[in-house]
Amino acid sequence: MYIILLGAPGAGKGTQAVMLAEKKKLVQVASGDLFRKALQQETELGIKAKAYMEKGQLVPDEITIQMVLERLAEPDCKNGAILDGFPRNLEQAKALDKAMEQKSRAIDKVIYIKVSEGELIKRLGGRWICRKCQAPYHEVDSPPKVAGKCDRCGGELYQRADDNPTTVKNRLKVYFEETSPLIEYYMEAGKLLEINGQGSPTEINQRILAALH
Repeated sequence: MYIILLGAPGAGKGTQAVMLAEKKKLVQVASGDLFRKALQQETELGIKAKAYMEKGQLVPDEITIQMVLERLAEPDCKNGAILDGFPRNLEQAKALDKAMEQKSRAIDKVIYIKVSEGELIKRLGGRWICRKCQAPYHEVDSPPKVAGKCDRCGGELYQRADDNPTTVKNRLKVYFEETSPLIEYYMEAGKLLEINGQGSPTEINQRILAALH
């Protein structure tokens, strides 16, 4: 089963991807992790991506797509995967469908975690991330057991520079502009499952599992 998780920054995609991967025994493929790994290992694609990132430019779709496809071709993804943070736009979605079709595979379901803009701004403002394992925390909704320390790996927690209200609003505007055509695309394909993203991570996870069944 191949599942895509869609949701604005702060919608809880990362948390749900981890929970869903455990419940469904699927591999979580997060595009952000793939980029970090490719840069660390200085792979051919990582070097290409770095050249754009150093100039402050967006990494072209074909590099991102290639990275994701290479990951999906690995043996542990044979029975399926959960795509988190990819595709980001219509071009990526169409390229992914085409590439998977060539391997006689297809995306089964697309889960869109829908959260109001006001709630997203509130969530992002209190968000903290682990420097080591990238685990997300929230000072109100899901604080760490020890302030400033990750429960999982003990890493230092930090707040991203782009998690301030003005930047957050701009990030959300860009996200919705890019994602609206994507939501329409999967809706027309009959694959979209819209999930109410308000509530605790466990409640949202139960809604997702119910929708998948």
